[in-house]
Amino acid sequence: MKKTIMEIDKNQLLRFTTAGSVDDGKSTLIGRLLFDSKSIFEDQISAVETTSKKKGHEGVDLALFTDGLRDEREQGITIDVAYRYFTTPKRKFIIADTPGHIQYTRNMVTGASTANAAIILVDARHGVIEQTKRHAFIASLLQIPHIIVCVNKMDLVDFDEKAYNNVISQFEEFSSKLLVRDVRFIPISALLGDNVVNRSEDMDWYQGAPLLHTLETLHISSDVNKVDARFPVQTVIRPQREGYIDYRGYAGRIASGIFRPGDEVTVMPSGFTSKISSIDTFDGPVQEAFVPMSVTMTLEDDIDISRGDMIVRSNNKAEASQDVEVMLCWLNDKPAKPRAKYAIRHTTNEQLAMIKEVIYKIDINTLERKSDDTELNMNDICKVKIRTTKPLMIDPYRENRNTGSIILIDESTNETVAAGMVV
Repeated sequence: MKKTIMEIDKNQLLRFTTAGSVDDGKSTLIGRLLFDSKSIFEDQISAVETTSKKKGHEGVDLALFTDGLRDEREQGITIDVAYRYFTTPKRKFIIADTPGHIQYTRNMVTGASTANAAIILVDARHGVIEQTKRHAFIASLLQIPHIIVCVNKMDLVDFDEKAYNNVISQFEEFSSKLLVRDVRFIPISALLGDNVVNRSEDMDWYQGAPLLHTLETLHISSDVNKVDARFPVQTVIRPQREGYIDYRGYAGRIASGIFRPGDEVTVMPSGFTSKISSIDTFDGPVQEAFVPMSVTMTLEDDIDISRGDMIVRSNNKAEASQDVEVMLCWLNDKPAKPRAKYAIRHTTNEQLAMIKEVIYKIDINTLERKSDDTELNMNDICKVKIRTTKPLMIDPYRENRNTGSIILIDESTNETVAAGMVV
């Protein structure tokens, strides 16, 4: 039975990232979330209990459920992005546990790039610090629609409401400068479990929902762009077998919007127009296709279409441009080479590009723009002008995260050196 877009919206997958300063309790919070929602196998629990005893802990060290690398366990810090999956009767979740250290800013950008929500942890004793501002800025830069500020370690301030309100006023003063649509605050104790899965008896002054209930009921269906119909072509399908002799389909994953047979479409960058004849899936033809379905479209006219082209609605086209302004995060440990050529990947389109100009760099701690410093080093975030060999079909990142994002690749090493958001 085919699912409609309304049915898909009801049982959505929620991706969320956790961020915060070192020792704010990110890994402990995720461990508590998994432990209290009964999403951990018994053998994992017994293994962590054994490790906790060896380390001399009285109870279970919840952080060990997420810190997977040996270096992370030894140093007690998170280095790489750890992905964890769990399910409740209401929703499926993917957690990206991202590092808090300055030198791992690039890891946070990677982990947060696909998130629907960001949980930012703040230590109730210390309030909003530079790391909090850095993570909030990156979350707003990546256009994460929902930010949940968890004021952690409330048990260490005797569950004092004043300490909680103090963090709210500090964060709101800073976030007023950012483009953030939805910010929520929850006072928690990840170590003791207060307001994580179950309500806290020690904070009866807090009338809101605990964290898990907030995540389960977060409205995310409107976060997806269903207006701008964009279909990057991945490959051309020609079966050449009985029953499909003249079949010519264009396969790929819908980046945004909704397509239906009969829609008038334009193929970019050529500009040729046609109508959708059929939309086929693995389970058979459908009368409606939407993000993020993988489909094969056939058109009424024979048009020269290949990988990297984009099918859009004729009355709502993407911008085709060779000069693109991008907010770039430099991921590589080697600095950017002036006017060097890089491979650029945008949806299914891959070609060569050059960083023409560094307009300014951002000091993440103060949000100041530095136009005199043009050298790109690891973890730098800057606004640049990029020139490509052929046009890219782009939308601004704030309107469409799929068609507004790019990556740069060093052709000699095949390393991804930068990730960017189209301004």
